[in-house]
Amino acid sequence: MKKISIFLLSILVLLTSCVPGLNNKDDELLQTEEQPTGQPSIVPTYKLSDEEYSVVLPYRTSKARGVTTHQMADNRLDIDELEQGLMRHSKEYFDPSQYYFEEGQYLDSTTVYEWIDELNPKVKTNAEVDDYRENPRYLTHILEQNFLKRNEDKTVELVGMSIGLAMKSQYRFQTEIGGPYYYEPITEKEMLAEGEKFAQTILERIREIDGLQNVPIMFAIYREEKQGSAVPGNFVAKTYVKEGDRKINDWGMIDEEYILFPSSEAEEKYFDDAQIVNSFGKDIADFFPNYVGYIGEGFYVNGQLQKLTIEVPIEFNGKAEIVGFAQYTYGLVKDEFPNNYDIEIKITSSDRLEGYIYREAGEQNPIVHMFN
Repeated sequence: MKKISIFLLSILVLLTSCVPGLNNKDDELLQTEEQPTGQPSIVPTYKLSDEEYSVVLPYRTSKARGVTTHQMADNRLDIDELEQGLMRHSKEYFDPSQYYFEEGQYLDSTTVYEWIDELNPKVKTNAEVDDYRENPRYLTHILEQNFLKRNEDKTVELVGMSIGLAMKSQYRFQTEIGGPYYYEPITEKEMLAEGEKFAQTILERIREIDGLQNVPIMFAIYREEKQGSAVPGNFVAKTYVKEGDRKINDWGMIDEEYILFPSSEAEEKYFDDAQIVNSFGKDIADFFPNYVGYIGEGFYVNGQLQKLTIEVPIEFNGKAEIVGFAQYTYGLVKDEFPNNYDIEIKITSSDRLEGYIYREAGEQNPIVHMFN
């Protein structure tokens, strides 16, 4: 599959870890300077997909672990999309068939917090509302991802890095502890201008770090959604800095977005898709009296739908009802949805995932999995 849900990924990883003798086929690599544990590295023989990165084992978590969650706590969806989207855009420059992935090992939590604080505008204690409005904290987080290459002598070395800058679309602030919150919108144009300046400063600082003077770096700017949004934000620009370069010359714009179904935005921007999804919801409502609605999310690139995810929460009275509903939904997916994009249906009850239907773009028949 080109794309697969996080839920299924976790299942596949769990199953893979339980296969007898699988680790015996892993390739052992010698340690590199970037691996202070003194243990040899292992590159797993098997990977989930040719389009996904393999990782080097033992797996090392980010040196800035926990900062993402702390800095982007307002919207969990933004956290996931920042991490996964940065990896997705990295594939343009760091081919998964040639490179291995590792979480950031150079920018630790202290460094990230310091840079975020230093790059954002300063506001004095007990400042007035207008002072905050005129000096918004644009930058939320700096995410590092590393890409490694295997050498003929079975060592691995860092050959690429991606830096994601999470930027606010809305600045929320208080003038005093316990006081009311104020909300100030930040235009995309203003956000981009600041993000590009931040990236240049971060590049100059990275080039001063031992081992990173000549590493190619991709920078990508991510625009967060407003607090409480039902969909994540999206990447809006990226650039590639060649080996040894210390200046960013130009940025490429990214045209992608997540759209909520049903919503007025979906009706206005993607009317045909909205009508198909609405029809799907009505067909389910006609068939199952316990149906209360659906929540859909469409991922668009250059105005074209790439993946549609729909969660259908229903209260079931028994296993037979769940199976019957899955069969019915399977037919709706085949008959009502075009196959030029990935589609994912999650059938849920009050406390669990009951069934999962997935069809990859270009395929005719969906794949169904029921959970006991």
